[in-house]
Amino acid sequence: MDKSKIDMYLTTNAKYFEPSAIPIIRQKLENASDDVFVSLQACDLKDPTVLLIISILLGSLGIDRFMLGDVGMGILKLLTLGCCGILTIVDWFTISKKTKEKNLATISMIL
Repeated sequence: MDKSKIDMYLTTNAKYFEPSAIPIIRQKLENASDDVFVSLQACDLKDPTVLLIISILLGSLGIDRFMLGDVGMGILKLLTLGCCGILTIVDWFTISKKTKEKNLATISMIL
């Protein structure tokens, strides 16, 4: 694949991944075909900043976990109001990393 396409994709989407994952993604993209690149651009990535804001505002209802696809924890947080607020506070500090890990898993299925 063209190096400029890879650089453009990584520059545009770097905020969706951990900095340590960028070289791995770059290596996989270099070995991928153009068809895979088109599929990758259509992939829905979650913004860690948006999920953090949602977690702060609606975290006790489990909305942040539902958006990540973690339905079980979302239901637990909904029924217990974030385990009396404890799980909600923990998620404020971990939701960005979980979002970036989910994004990496999503594009790894395509690559």
